[in-house]
Amino acid sequence: MYLRKVVSFAFLCFVSCQILYAQTKTVAERLGYPADTKLLIIHADDLAIAHSEDAASFEALDKNYATSASVIVPGPWLTEVAAYAKAHPDADLGLHLALTSEWKTFRWGSVESKDKVPSLLDPAGALWPLTEDVAKNAKPQEVEREYRAQVERAMALGIRPTHLDTHMGSALATPEILAVYVKIAHEFHLPILAPRIPGDPFKLSTLLSEKDVMVDSVVIANPGIQADKWKEFYLDAIKNMKPGLTEIIVHLGHDDAELQAVMVDHPDYGSAWRQRDFDVVSSPELKKALADNHIVLIKWKDLAKLVREP
Repeated sequence: MYLRKVVSFAFLCFVSCQILYAQTKTVAERLGYPADTKLLIIHADDLAIAHSEDAASFEALDKNYATSASVIVPGPWLTEVAAYAKAHPDADLGLHLALTSEWKTFRWGSVESKDKVPSLLDPAGALWPLTEDVAKNAKPQEVEREYRAQVERAMALGIRPTHLDTHMGSALATPEILAVYVKIAHEFHLPILAPRIPGDPFKLSTLLSEKDVMVDSVVIANPGIQADKWKEFYLDAIKNMKPGLTEIIVHLGHDDAELQAVMVDHPDYGSAWRQRDFDVVSSPELKKALADNHIVLIKWKDLAKLVREP
């Protein structure tokens, strides 16, 4: 009996040490890189909202200008993305879970039946235009129905999502919605965009398991950047990257008649903005900066392996 207790205690100590070791390893180490590696995902948002958006993003994925992208499932060009996914099974496509529809004259509604998610819809029957509207109106149980419907709709079309992230940060609208976001990710065994924010104001880390991955730094252009400083912003971000996991989020598109009509009266994240992002990610200067700063490009599907590991 004494020997059995000793063996049991030793086994428990071994398991506890293994768990603790796993929790203290960096993401880079979990992926097989040195601890101080600078890992980077270059990520294209908003696929399926327009053909122009899709065309630019597909080119970026094909030419490795971007390593990952995510899809707005309520978007009207979803079947185009599904066709691309089937033709490119190695493409890293996540789902850009949407609770908002922000454009002036170009709107989309829910994937779930409207009568099952009324709190998610504005008087016009579209998703709310702003994240603040989501925070004021959306009921968590209806968010859960809509999130699950978006994942299931994408999968039914043949898209095998590598991760989940959030359109306009709407998953962080309230603590209750954030909990739903994590719940759906765990249900489908997918990593999520979980940014590491100083002080953890949303208490996101308390919702995650030891297998989940947090992103150390998220880089995204903002309206304060002048057009002629666009490339400089991204090159500086790469130059200043620290060891750990960084995601650069870009919005790619061609500044053509279609995208201009979709994004009318919306200069922030609009058509010209998306053309600038495409011009930067496809530039030789960006490619050189990645090499000069010893950046290791990875995909969300690499992180998905960590979430699903035994």
